[in-house]
Order: sequence, then C-alpha cells, then structure tokens
Amino acid sequence: MVHAQLAVEDIIQQHLAPLVKKIDEDALYAESYLLELGKNGYFRSSGKDRATLLQDEANLVEQTAAVCMTTAFCLWCHLAALTYIRNTDNEALRNTYLPALENGELLGATGLSNPMKFYSGLEKLHLNAERVEGGYIVNGVLGAVSNIAEDHVFGGIAQLPNDTEVMFLVDLRKHSVPLKEKANFIGINGSATYSCRFDDVFIADEFVIAHEAKHFVGTIRPAFVIYQIPLGLGVIDAAITTIDKVKAKQNGCNEYLQTQSCDLQQKRNALKARVTELTHGAPLVDICQARLDAVHATLEATQASMLHTGAAGYVAGSKPSRLLRESYFFASLTPTVRHLEKLIQTQ
Repeated sequence: MVHAQLAVEDIIQQHLAPLVKKIDEDALYAESYLLELGKNGYFRSSGKDRATLLQDEANLVEQTAAVCMTTAFCLWCHLAALTYIRNTDNEALRNTYLPALENGELLGATGLSNPMKFYSGLEKLHLNAERVEGGYIVNGVLGAVSNIAEDHVFGGIAQLPNDTEVMFLVDLRKHSVPLKEKANFIGINGSATYSCRFDDVFIADEFVIAHEAKHFVGTIRPAFVIYQIPLGLGVIDAAITTIDKVKAKQNGCNEYLQTQSCDLQQKRNALKARVTELTHGAPLVDICQARLDAVHATLEATQASMLHTGAAGYVAGSKPSRLLRESYFFASLTPTVRHLEKLIQTQ
C-alpha cells in the first residue's frame, strides 16, 4: 500500500512542534521526527541533480530550525552521514546503507568534528588505526558525536602509522563502541550527543568509506558546510517572528531600536540567495564566508529578539532565550567562527 506524502509543515506540527519545550529543557531527542521525514521521502536522492538535492535538503534544515534548532542540528548530522554514503566509491557499502538512510529506516551522524579540525591544523586526530588482514583495528575516543543511539551509524577517520588516514562507517548495531551521554550544555541537550570509545574495534574493509580520507573530505566538505547555513536561517526566521509579535509593546517603543525585523529579513533573504548560488558549485572559501556571515546575522537576530521582547525574554523557558542559546551553539559548531576565519584568511 502506498501512503500519501505528508507535507513537511504537517510533519513538523505533528512530530516536532509539541516537543520543543521538552527537547530544550528535558533533553528529549526527537528521533521520531527525523524518521518521519525519511518515511515520507524527504531524504531520497533518486532523480535529483546535486544542486536540487542540496537545495531541497537545505530547505528542510531551515524549516526545522525555525521551530527547533536542536532537532535541525540532528537533521544536519543525518544529512552529513548521507553525504558520506552517497559519495563513497565503496559500492557495496552504498548499496547496503543508502536505502535505509534515505527511507527513514536508519539514522546517521557525522563523527567528523575532530577530523575537520585536524585537516585545518587545529587538532590531532583522536582515533588511530592499524592495518590488519581484512580491515583495521581502531583505538581512541571521540569526545562528542551527536544524533547517535545504539542502532545508528556514524562516520569516523583514523590516523594510520604511515601518516595517511582512513575513513569508515561505524554501525553501532555491529561494532562494539561504548557510548557515554553528554548533556551538560546550556542548550542542544536533546541532540543525542555521546562520547565514543574505541578499544581495539575491528572495522572490516566492507565498512571503509575511503582509504584516502583527506581527498574524500575535500569532496564532501562543501556540502557539509552548506547544509549548516540554513540552521542559522531558520533561527533568524524564528527571531523575526518573535520581534513582529511584540511590535506594539510599550506603545510601539520598539520602533526606536536600531535593528528591526525588516533589516533582518533583508539579510536573511540575501543569505538564502547565496545558498542557492553555492549549491551550483563554488570555491570552499566562498562557502565558508557565507557560513560565517550566517553566524553573525543569526547572533544579531537573536540579540534583537531579546531586546525587542524585553524582560519577558529573560524569563527561563522563553522563546527568545532559547533562540539566543541556539545562535551561540551555531557559532560554536564545527567549523567554529575562529575555524572559519582561519579557512577564509589562509585560502
């Protein structure tokens, strides 16, 4: 039996909007929402060119972030995992995992926060691998991997003794990798974030995404970063809504504030147009600049939302305060502001 596809907005209203307070305050993980998107076909890539796929999935991130950026971040994690599997030369791995990841049967995560910093000279790799017959033995600890559970998958990159790196898929249903929950953040606690410990974990060749990880990361990094920009766009959308709701507050005194919703809307629209342009192909430096500009626009929007709302925004559990915390997470998400500045200034 074929079921009619639900509109994204309907899925948001049914499976996400009622949960936002619990996600923010009680660290609830909105797994069912992500699965529903997949079941309704929103992760399917068949018949789409690269630009169309990036635009459609970026729009999905923005729509989600306008309601809950924690869950939009989890969605971004899943899209990153999809990007790995869509682009791997390991056809058997792709054929095994892509259908499940695209159809709402399986969720994925990135695992590349540390490697992305490594390739920019910011950190050492936290995982090490040794080549053995039929695969690799991996050891080390990833400090924080989001959107994972014991039945999820995520990507990893490990250092080899010959100063090269290998990228692989970890299937937590098959690989024994202990998880330790991390939920002591001021926000984003409903993101299913865990540290992951590898103690002599055998990764068979069938799980290798790329034997030349550095080259592969160069291939996927544009999509990795492009998918992040709409996290900020969605938060800006939400901030504009909160500002417009309090327009008449204190006899319209908000009109004297320097930043108005129309100003934010112009910046948001310009960023949205840039995202569309970037999906057709662009140098990494241009993508990073757009991502950095999105951070600053998002911070401006959420601060303006707090100022327009006044004391009511400072109450625990208020929407403006959640948006403010979300915007600071966006600024701290790999690549962070300082990471982006280095990438831009050293290109």
